[in-house]
Amino acid sequence: MDIQIKPIVTEKATAYSEKQNCYTFAVSPDANKFQIKDVVEKLYNVRVVKVNTALYAGKRKQRYTKGGLISGQKPSFKKAYVTVAEGQTIDYYSNI
Repeated sequence: MDIQIKPIVTEKATAYSEKQNCYTFAVSPDANKFQIKDVVEKLYNVRVVKVNTALYAGKRKQRYTKGGLISGQKPSFKKAYVTVAEGQTIDYYSNI
């Protein structure tokens, strides 16, 4: 199974990574903690200590147009909080 993993770079996630040495990723909803740990260790060459996950439901969106009311829903996703070993860091921009 191929797991999609994408780093979340926001002010809150950056502050959390600086204080707690914990990095935030958006991952595939069907990925489990062991698979996330394996992918992060292979991609970034770090030792993962702990993985916490959270499921986020997609938000409903509506807007009024000339043609009437258009409604839809944003996709749901899973967020993974990955804590790495003491003294190690993840550089998101090294692969660019």
